[in-house]
Amino acid sequence: MNKFKLILAFSFWTLLTAVSCNRDDINFESPSQMLRFSADTVFLDTVYNQVRSETYAVKLYNDEDKDVMIPKITLESGAGSLYRINVDGQSGTDFSNIPLRKKDSLYIFVEIAPIANAPEAIAEDRINIQTPAGNQNITLFSVVQDAEFFIESKTNPNILSSNTTWTNNKAKIIFGNLTLEEGKTLDIQEGTKVYFHKNSGIRISKNAKLNVNGDLGNEVIFRGDRNDPRYDTIPKNWNGILMDTNSTLNMNYAKVFGGTRGLELMGATAVIENSIFHTHQEFGIFAVNSVVTANNLVMNNCGEANFGIFKGGTYNITHATLANYWDLNSALPGLGLYATNEYDNGTSVEQGALTLNIKNSIIYTSQENAVVFQPTAGQTFNYVFQNSLLKYGNGSNYDLGSGSIKNEDPKFQNYFTQKMNLRLKDDSPAKGKGNVAVAATVPFDIVKVSRTVSPSMGAYQ
Repeated sequence: MNKFKLILAFSFWTLLTAVSCNRDDINFESPSQMLRFSADTVFLDTVYNQVRSETYAVKLYNDEDKDVMIPKITLESGAGSLYRINVDGQSGTDFSNIPLRKKDSLYIFVEIAPIANAPEAIAEDRINIQTPAGNQNITLFSVVQDAEFFIESKTNPNILSSNTTWTNNKAKIIFGNLTLEEGKTLDIQEGTKVYFHKNSGIRISKNAKLNVNGDLGNEVIFRGDRNDPRYDTIPKNWNGILMDTNSTLNMNYAKVFGGTRGLELMGATAVIENSIFHTHQEFGIFAVNSVVTANNLVMNNCGEANFGIFKGGTYNITHATLANYWDLNSALPGLGLYATNEYDNGTSVEQGALTLNIKNSIIYTSQENAVVFQPTAGQTFNYVFQNSLLKYGNGSNYDLGSGSIKNEDPKFQNYFTQKMNLRLKDDSPAKGKGNVAVAATVPFDIVKVSRTVSPSMGAYQ
C-alpha cells in the first residue's frame, strides 16, 4: 500500500514537472505577418460630457502557425487621451511584449469618458501596434455632446420651479423624475436632445405647459440615455412623459421612442403635429379623458397599442399613420388603436363619454385586429372614420364611413423599425385616396410635401 502511494506521488510530480517544462519551453517569436483585426475603426457612437461610455471590443488575431510576441501596443495620445484601453485583461496606455498564441486572438477593450469643448465635438485617437512586420493602427472615433444633468435625489426633488427654456446647446440628461411645477411653462427648442436614464421620466404638473418646438431635420428627441444604435429598437429604456390634469402640450416635430409609455395624458389637452412615436413597451400615447388633436402623426412598434384611449375624451386624428409590427413579446396584442369609455384608477373604475374622429389615416398592424373598440353601456361612444384604411378581423364590425378601405395592405416602403420608412409605395391602395377637403386642413405632409392635390391617406403624401 505504501509502495502504491509512493508510485502515485512520483507519477504526479513527474507529470507536474513535465507540464511546467512544456509551459516554460513555449517559444514566442517575432511576428512575420501583419496582425488581423476584427475592425480597423471603432465607432463609440455619441457620448456625453464626463459620462463614461459603454465598453467596446476589438479583437487581434494571430493567423501565423507560430506563437508570437507583440513588441508594443500603445494608445497614441498616452495618458492625456480621452480614451481608456484594456489589453488582454490589463488596463493602461502602453503595453510591451504581449504574447499571442498561434491561431489565437486577444481582446482590446475601449471606453471613453470625455470632456466636450462644444455642443458637439469629435474625439479621435489611435491604438498603435508595433511589430517587425510593420506598424498598424486602430482608429477610435466618437462624437461628444456637452450635457446638462437633472438628477433626482433625497436632497434634490428635481423640480423646475420657474418658466424654463431648453436649447440645443447641451443635451439634457435626466436621472429619476423631473417635474415641471404647477402653472409653469417648459419650452424645448428645435434640435434639443432629451435623454432619460433607466426608470426616469418627466412630469408636467397640473395647469403647466410643455411646448416642443422642433422642425424637419431638427426634431426634438426624447429617448433613453444609452446611445448605442441597438437601443433605438429596444423599449423600456425610460418611463415616459406624463401630462397631469389640465396640463397642456404643444408638440411639433418630435421623436419619442424607447420608453414604457411614450406620452401619458391624464385629463390633459394636447396638439401633436409632425411627430413620430415608436418602440414603447406599452403605449406610444396613453390618453385618459383627454382632448387631443393629432396631425401627421406616425407610430409603430408598441406592445399594447400605439394609441390607447381610456375614459373617453375628444380625439381628432388627421393624416396619421398608426402602423404596428410589434414582435418583441407575442403575449402583447400590438394594436394600432384601442379605445374604451372606462379607466381603472387602481381603486375604482371611472367612465367618460368619447368622441373620436379619424380622417385620411392608416391604422394597420401585423395582427388580425389593428383597431379594438370597447364601448361601455350607458356611455356615449361616438366615432367617425373618413377616407381611412383600417385592418380588423371578422369579429368586429365598424362603420367605416365614406371613402374608407378595409383590410388592404397599405404597402409601406419599410415597416421594420430598424429602418422604419412608413412612406407608401407607388402601388399602395392608400395613394391618392384621401379626402381633398380634409387634406386642405393639413396641407403639407410630415416631410413638408404638399398634399392639396390627390392627397394620400396617412402622414406621408
